[in-house]
Amino acid sequence: MAIADDSGRAPANGGTRGARRPMRIFRNLWSKIALLPMIATAVIIFFGGTIWTVVYSFTSSGLLPRRDWVGLAQYERLWSTAKWIISIQNLALYGFFSLIFTLVIGFVLAALLDRKIRFEDTFRTIFLYPFALSFIVTGLVWQWILNPEFGVQGVVRDLGWTSFTFNPLNDPDIVMFGLLIAGLWQGTGLIMCIMLAGMRGIDDDIWKASRVDGIPAWKTYVKIIIPMMRPVFVTSVVLIASGIIKLYDLVVAQTSGGPGISSEVPAKYVMQAMFGGQNLGQGFAASTMMLLSVVIILVPWALLEFGGRKRG
Repeated sequence: MAIADDSGRAPANGGTRGARRPMRIFRNLWSKIALLPMIATAVIIFFGGTIWTVVYSFTSSGLLPRRDWVGLAQYERLWSTAKWIISIQNLALYGFFSLIFTLVIGFVLAALLDRKIRFEDTFRTIFLYPFALSFIVTGLVWQWILNPEFGVQGVVRDLGWTSFTFNPLNDPDIVMFGLLIAGLWQGTGLIMCIMLAGMRGIDDDIWKASRVDGIPAWKTYVKIIIPMMRPVFVTSVVLIASGIIKLYDLVVAQTSGGPGISSEVPAKYVMQAMFGGQNLGQGFAASTMMLLSVVIILVPWALLEFGGRKRG
């Protein structure tokens, strides 16, 4: 029952909601206050560092940053450098095949495990274990495996096939595929687990209905399961794309950018320009271009996800 005021009228519902709204703000007040330093630090470091990098990419900073404005000179020099162009081409090649094969292999492995096979936990652990390793360790392991003397090529030749050749890390034409093998070995397990979690969230009645109707399993996956797993695929694509753009450790561990510059990638170019060439302006310009590629990926995804959800 509403309490009347001095004029004898009960307060409106809007007044009651207005009185309750400030109370919600003060709920768990001390926990929100405790989060402020962490939020402020993250905002200052992330946004502040990003703005600082973009601003100084328009300067001629060398070993130390300096405000010597040169306009777009660093970007003109960047896009006229053969090493940068090759690194972009390599990343595009690696990224295309990495995105396709990681999604396909991860989905196939998840579909196989979703059939509730025996020793599922063991297989899941085996497939996910490489993701627990760092890219440096993965790169060194696959550098040994692909070594022509005591790796795959050496083992096969010792078995009698002396003409067998498999030496991708020393072949400029296919060196990126040698890196791709190591990247797939490490990253596929995580995507498999994400896909498997999405499949386990689908109601079993769908499978029962498809069996009753006599629909083949592969058609059920293509026509029903995959469309229902759209958010899972979007999340997987974002994770894979972010890993592709920051590809660095794997290249350094396996090839160090060789043979020659045939396996250069943008992240390695940035590190080399900033710390090897002592040219911060050039490194900042390359970093800004990498940031732009991330924005190109994330903005359409955000519009697709949140814009579509709002319209729905």
